[in-house]
Amino acid sequence: MTANDTTGRLDEALARLHTTGPERLGRLTNHAPMVVEALAARGRAGAVHRWLDLYRPKLEDFPRRVTPVTDGNWREALGDPRRAADWIDHFSRALAERPWRAVLAEWWPRLLPGLYGGSTHPVIRLGHAVRALGQEENEPRLTELAHALGYWAARHHPVEGIVTLPGADSAAAALDAVPPAEGAEGGFPTRLAAVRRLPGWAGDVSDPDTARARLTELVRAATHRYATHGHGEETMLVHAATAPNAVLRTLDALPRAMWVPSLRVAWTASAAVTAMYAPAEAVPWRSPGSVTAEDVVERALAHGDEHVIKLTDTALDVGDEQALAAALRAVELSEPLAR
Repeated sequence: MTANDTTGRLDEALARLHTTGPERLGRLTNHAPMVVEALAARGRAGAVHRWLDLYRPKLEDFPRRVTPVTDGNWREALGDPRRAADWIDHFSRALAERPWRAVLAEWWPRLLPGLYGGSTHPVIRLGHAVRALGQEENEPRLTELAHALGYWAARHHPVEGIVTLPGADSAAAALDAVPPAEGAEGGFPTRLAAVRRLPGWAGDVSDPDTARARLTELVRAATHRYATHGHGEETMLVHAATAPNAVLRTLDALPRAMWVPSLRVAWTASAAVTAMYAPAEAVPWRSPGSVTAEDVVERALAHGDEHVIKLTDTALDVGDEQALAAALRAVELSEPLAR
C-alpha cells in the first residue's frame, strides 16, 4: 500500500463526515469514518464516496455544543455523551497547538480505562484515524483524530469489580475459558454490567515487546474465533477482534510505557464481548479455498455492511486462512447494507 492509495477521496470523505455527529438516535455509532478509512487502506478508495452515499441515511447532524471543555473542567465532562461536541472542540484546539502524538500520549492513559464506552467504537475509530495519520498528516486526518478522541471522552465508561479466574497459556484458550455473563440481556451497557468474571491472561506481562506480541496473538485468536462463534451475535462479536486491533494499530504512536496497560484493557474488552455474546456451541470453520484477500475485500464491499467491512480489514491484518474464513462468515451472517 502506498500513500496514494489513501489520499484524495479519503480526505474528501472525512471532510464530508465531519459535519455529522459520532452517533445517531442517541446511542448508535456513526461507522462511516472507520469504513471509508478501511476501504482506502485496502486499495478501494474509488468506492469510498459510493459507499458513503448509501450510508448517508444513517448519519445525523453534528450535535449541539453545551459548555467548552477546558484544562480545568475536563474531569467533570468525562463520560458525558451530551458533551460530545464540546470534547471534539477541545481536541481540535489541542491538535492545532501541539503535535498529534503528544496529544495522544497525554490523553491515552486518561481515556484507556473507559475504552468500553460506546460499545468500544470510539477506540476503533481512533485506531483507523491513527493509521491514516501514519500515511499522511493533513487537516482532514487531524480533524478525524479530534472527533475520535472527543467521542471516546464523551462515551468514557470504565469497568470495575471483575473477578479474575484462572487463566490459560494462549489467547485462544483464554477466550475459550470465558464464562457466559449470567443474565446478560438487552443492549451493550446492560450486558457489560452483567460481566463479573473473566479469565486472567494479560496480568503477568510487564515488558512492552511481550505486550505487543500478546496483543497480536489476541487479535488473531479473536478473529479466528469469529469463524466458529460469530453466529452468537454477528454484529457485536466483531468487536472482540476489532477493538484490540485498534489498540494494536495505535501502539507505535504511543510511548512504550503505555503498551502493557493497553494490552490489559484490550484483553478485558475482548473477553467481555465474548462473555456477553458468545453462543453455547461452536461450528466448524470452512476453508475459503482459493479465495484471495482481494476477493474477500470485494465480497465485503459488495455486501456493504459496516461491521463486515471492518472485520474484513482486521482479518487482512491477521492474513491467514482462518481469518479470511472469519470475514466470509461475517458476509454470510450479516444483513447487507440497503441499496
